[in-house]
Amino acid sequence: MRLFHSHTSPFVRKVMIVLHETGLLPQVELTSAAGTPLEPGTMPLAQNPLGKVPALERDDGPAIYDSRVICRYLDHLAGGRMYPAGPALWDVLTLEATADGIMDAAVLMVYEGKLRPEDKRVPEWVEGQWAKVARSLDALETRWIAHLAGPFDMGQAAVACALEYLDLRHADRDWRAGHPGLAAFHARVAGRPSLTATQPPAA
Repeated sequence: MRLFHSHTSPFVRKVMIVLHETGLLPQVELTSAAGTPLEPGTMPLAQNPLGKVPALERDDGPAIYDSRVICRYLDHLAGGRMYPAGPALWDVLTLEATADGIMDAAVLMVYEGKLRPEDKRVPEWVEGQWAKVARSLDALETRWIAHLAGPFDMGQAAVACALEYLDLRHADRDWRAGHPGLAAFHARVAGRPSLTATQPPAA
């Protein structure tokens, strides 16, 4: 298999964590890709018409994309370690969706600052994206701490990626303020080997 990869993408990092957790990393070739919505660069357009990473070329079918799809596929290959069976699956999927939404909003904030000329930036739009992040952090703090205290699963992996992406790109927003439960969760899982091995480079 071949994974189109970017070291700073939190969505790629989710996939990399699954590869480490499941032991599948040796079976995957990593191919660097970079680009933006304005200039696709080396993004895998033939594999993912959306022009995004991650995208995974498989041995037994067409390339698949979107980190949630790839993570489920890899976990399936490994026998189901990161996604539980039964009703608990819906909690894990909801946590993963929440974390992905945080990362989506955080990436859009980065694009606004990097891709738009300064005189065309819309601060209110940026704050609207951060409002999504803030509401999601509050929801994680008030509804999901018990789950985050349990065994490591895909929901926890995704939340950890989201929190560390906020540290990477939006440290000045200080997500830890007002979220002691999330801060404790992060402190507990940050040293996990799959997280340390996939740590993105400093901004």
